[in-house]
Amino acid sequence: MDSLEPFNLLWEDKEIKFDTANVQKHLRNGEQVISTIYYIEDSKGNPGDTGRLLATNLRLIWYSLVHKKFNLSIGYGRIANMSTKITNSKTRGNCLALYILAIGGNTRFEFLFTDVSGETERKNTPIFQSVFDIYNLYQRTYLYRDLKLRGAILQSGQLIILPQEQVINKVNGVWNLSSDQGNLGSFVVTNIRVVWYADANDTFNISLPYMQIANIRIRESKYGPALVIQTAETGGGYVLGFRIDPIERLTEIYRELISLHTVYTENPNFGIVYTQDMRKPKTDAKYRKDFKVEEFQEIDERQEREINSKLNTYLAEGSLMVGEEKPPREPVYCKELGFAMERIRDGYKLKDLWDVLPQQMIMLEEE
Repeated sequence: MDSLEPFNLLWEDKEIKFDTANVQKHLRNGEQVISTIYYIEDSKGNPGDTGRLLATNLRLIWYSLVHKKFNLSIGYGRIANMSTKITNSKTRGNCLALYILAIGGNTRFEFLFTDVSGETERKNTPIFQSVFDIYNLYQRTYLYRDLKLRGAILQSGQLIILPQEQVINKVNGVWNLSSDQGNLGSFVVTNIRVVWYADANDTFNISLPYMQIANIRIRESKYGPALVIQTAETGGGYVLGFRIDPIERLTEIYRELISLHTVYTENPNFGIVYTQDMRKPKTDAKYRKDFKVEEFQEIDERQEREINSKLNTYLAEGSLMVGEEKPPREPVYCKELGFAMERIRDGYKLKDLWDVLPQQMIMLEEE
């Protein structure tokens, strides 16, 4: 059957780009400028150039008003640390500045955006507060944008509904074909994502936003006709297979997903809602306190809050074999657990699959 039309990958929140022509005018569908801060200088990259700092629901954009071709795009997903500091200039005196540490590949980027308005009332005002607020909202809304395996997405066996999310359809008795024997569970279709979770263990689940779906089709597998969903490169490039009986029901769900995906990609919902109350300035000292750059620890705390990534990868690897015959792995006796188990695939250890919680969370619980 025909599948989806080609679409643009979601890169805006995951990349750092320099000097993209008219970057401030080329926002993707669903991207919105939430806050604009005027009279801002990119003190490290373009000193002396006055520009504007835009905070969208996916990234920060700075562009120069002096040299039109100079600009920056910093995806929130690349920001490792962010704070404010007071800088001193012979011509402008003390000025408030926003410091950002970002990581792109193996490269570390440092940005310093300085208020050069010269307005006295702005010096004692947290003018960058909206940037912190929007970035925090971005961190709490990853389910709108990113594939999640084995997440805490259910409570008492029921899917936790996101703000602005509506359940369109729920199908029981759906087989996930990521393993040799398959897993029986429930399939939930909403206006934002597709969710599947196992009946026997609801921690075995998948939450897949439409934005991370590259292809949907029906194809033959060793289990018969299957719904096959391929994720985008930014979603891991997985191939997920599901068996839905009867074939009429499978076809109905397939067409429904095609329609919902088309509607969503034309007007995506990235989950960030910034209200007027959030825009009120805060006078908390932590937003005005000086700091030393060399004291920063380059730690991405978002990863520490994730469920074991090696476990996610191990479970997802089976999905890449949908429709193909795989020889069963022989059982072996596990001394640590005291019973026989399927031999673990090469490249993994028992500890990789057993430690579900991050080490930092375990330490906190012990304390």
